[in-house]
Amino acid sequence: MATLQPKYNFGLLQTPMSNPSGYESETSTEIFHRNPRQNVKGARCESSRYTTASGFTSSTSVSGVKKRGKGLGYTTPGSTSAPRTPGSRRTPASLNYSTTTPRDSASSVIVAIVEGRGLAKGEIGLASLDLKCPFLTLSQFSDTQTYVKTVTKLQILQPIEIIVPNTACENGTMTKLLKLLNDQFQNTSISTVQRKYFNETRGLQYVKQLCVPEFNTVEMEVRVKYYVLAAVASLMKYVEFIQNIMYAPGSLKIVFQGSENTTMIDASTAKNLELLQNLRDPTSDITLYGILNYTKTPGGARLLRANILQPPSDLETITMRQDAIGELTEKEEVFYNLQTVISQFPDVDHLLSLLLQIPKQETIKVAENKIANIIYLKHTLELLEPLKAALKDCENPLLKAYCKSLEDPRFDIIITKISSVIHEDTRFQKGTLHMRTQKCFAVKPNINGLLDVARRMYTEIVDDISELVVQLGAQYGLPLKTSYNSARGFFIQTCSSGKDSVTADNLPGVFIKVTKVKSTLSFTTTDLIKLNARIQQSLEEIYLMANIVVTALLNDVRSYLGCLYKLTESVAIIDVLLSFAHVCTLSNYVRPEFTDTLAIKQGRHPILEKIAIGQTIPNNTYASDESNFLVVTGPNMSGKSTYLRQIALLQIMAQVGCNVPAEYASFRIVDQIFSRISTEDEMETNSSTFTLEMKEVNYIIQNASNRSLVIIDELGRGTSPEEGVGICHSICEYLIQLKAFTIFVTHFLELTNLDVLYPNVENYCFEVQRSICTESAEEKIIFTHTIQKGKTEERHYGMELARMSSLPRDVIENAATCALKLSRAKHLVDGNTAESNKQRAVFKLATRLVQTARNSRLDSDGLKIYLNGMKSQYLKESAVISQ
Repeated sequence: MATLQPKYNFGLLQTPMSNPSGYESETSTEIFHRNPRQNVKGARCESSRYTTASGFTSSTSVSGVKKRGKGLGYTTPGSTSAPRTPGSRRTPASLNYSTTTPRDSASSVIVAIVEGRGLAKGEIGLASLDLKCPFLTLSQFSDTQTYVKTVTKLQILQPIEIIVPNTACENGTMTKLLKLLNDQFQNTSISTVQRKYFNETRGLQYVKQLCVPEFNTVEMEVRVKYYVLAAVASLMKYVEFIQNIMYAPGSLKIVFQGSENTTMIDASTAKNLELLQNLRDPTSDITLYGILNYTKTPGGARLLRANILQPPSDLETITMRQDAIGELTEKEEVFYNLQTVISQFPDVDHLLSLLLQIPKQETIKVAENKIANIIYLKHTLELLEPLKAALKDCENPLLKAYCKSLEDPRFDIIITKISSVIHEDTRFQKGTLHMRTQKCFAVKPNINGLLDVARRMYTEIVDDISELVVQLGAQYGLPLKTSYNSARGFFIQTCSSGKDSVTADNLPGVFIKVTKVKSTLSFTTTDLIKLNARIQQSLEEIYLMANIVVTALLNDVRSYLGCLYKLTESVAIIDVLLSFAHVCTLSNYVRPEFTDTLAIKQGRHPILEKIAIGQTIPNNTYASDESNFLVVTGPNMSGKSTYLRQIALLQIMAQVGCNVPAEYASFRIVDQIFSRISTEDEMETNSSTFTLEMKEVNYIIQNASNRSLVIIDELGRGTSPEEGVGICHSICEYLIQLKAFTIFVTHFLELTNLDVLYPNVENYCFEVQRSICTESAEEKIIFTHTIQKGKTEERHYGMELARMSSLPRDVIENAATCALKLSRAKHLVDGNTAESNKQRAVFKLATRLVQTARNSRLDSDGLKIYLNGMKSQYLKESAVISQ
């Protein structure tokens, strides 16, 4: 096979693939000058012919292109063999296109997109590859039903082709995402690929194989991001088989980019902070999601989950949410009215999906589900007026905007059309029998004569069953009652306890299939079984005839259902805001401010506060440009790790718009939150504890910025003390110069001397108290769990904890003696010279002046007083240093 020389030297290996169809293959470099793009006109069903809601007629598709003797599922209508490039005029089998204006030939980006299904709907995995440059960009984020983030990303990328799974247009019905892509990117070709090629395992293999070693930390970031890995697998397979391009191993720069206007939290940090899952008990709700989740709808729960994993970083969005929560907490009547209405909404997202689906075959079950869906839709639309009434008194712009979105005229059109067919008394009701009755009589009378006859017959059979049970009770002198469940249909029950009760043994022989649950006997008769069979046959006739009317109604209203997307978004965000307001009223939470300073007064761990029996110990936190690196020391069990997690959790709570447990709180909006907490190893990747530490720290170093929040817990424990100190010192210096807010917990006391070298380093420690035990006359440690400024004065506190264990006394004494000798041999030089202290004071004064200029809200007189106080404090510190 001859080798095709690449037009550009980007470290790529470009070779033509075998072409069994006999057509001449096009190389990747040719696509840069191809012109036509296509425009979607209708969806195409693979095996049936039908008319869509828009009136377009589709026909059966043709077989797909086959490469290397195996079909990849890349399909083109009108041809069974010709290979295709993104620039060609041939289109996927599931979509019909027409030619439009040519695109700019400068673009050379191909994008693969996959969306989660079920509860993960709205989770987007996106992989983009630039054919001119060896850059593979990965993104995974949670999007709304309007897919604003997805569209924004694609608009930035300007792709020449978008690859989606064929399930996006399955059964001839395009998903909301695919429809939006067709509308927004009319000059971009869209290709469908069989769903099996969106394989996350294969995608991870591609990342490992193709990534440049300098950027291999991306593997750690995307390891559990299954949707973006699935997109990678499809994209690379497409490029290999359709574009005839193969990349050499280790030749691609693969980067992961989070969504704009959101704070990125990697999977390891989400796990360590217990955002969604408790580390000890995965089934427990003792997580940040668990304590914030007072939502009443599935859509609200999904939105809350997405916000916790990707907190907003847009200050306007956060502030509007805070204002809305403030109004909901102040106006108690509005809060309860909204909560009552919201709790009645079903899963509108799922309902909308069901309404938009077109079944391949009409069956009894399909007919029954259609009738149920119409009832759910009617129930949902009837909640619009109560929801608008509950929102009308709100003054917050966000709540007003959602109230205005509910005034869409399409809602009235749908309600009018439903009212013309569906009985006004039809309601969603709990209980199988009640809901079955609603479905039977949902369609108004006099619309279908045969339907009315079938329903009359159904009513007569139900009456016959009631009369039969009454007759049996009178005949045998038993207190019988009629019951129903979906498995048995109608059956008879009686009580087996009391004066006139009977047992299973002395029941008359006419009663069969006897079962007993506690004190209740359940049974049936031969006649009742026959009546159940008749009633089931009558039901099937009712459903089939009602389905004709309901199907016509659905076809009539389907073009107006787009307004429900606004409704789903409104219900979800209002539900989340109500949940936050509920949380704030249960505890003493405060509204945080957003400045360029992290300042928390008497902050409390939100999860610990919920589960603690007694009162939790609050602590202060302060970080700014003048002291962005905090070294925290203290004995084991003093509360260092809990304190680290507390800071990160409060940051997330503040950015999602919720109040925080503190007396006062000010946060700087961060772009990313990093953590290095876990001490586990990984047998699967043959990684020791120290190896994982270095991988995670490398990921932090490569991705952290001056707007990030970094929390590190006891780094360097997996190697020798000397190497651990050296590595920690070097990493600390890098983070200190980066200006990211960093809280560094360590047992290496040598690191507390960093404040001598760097004026933006502050030392904090957890205070402990010592007391004499009256019984054993031994000294013991009392943990206060309170942080204070300075270095820890405790030495050999590990020995104190060892004494609390069951180790033999002679072993502990020998260890203490050995540790004391090593400490005496170790000479620590104190470098706190007068000159370094003076420079430190000057640095702090300059930083405080800059901070005041940025954030001060004082008037002229107040500002003069504050500056004079700052000057006096500086002169006092200088005098102390001179002395």
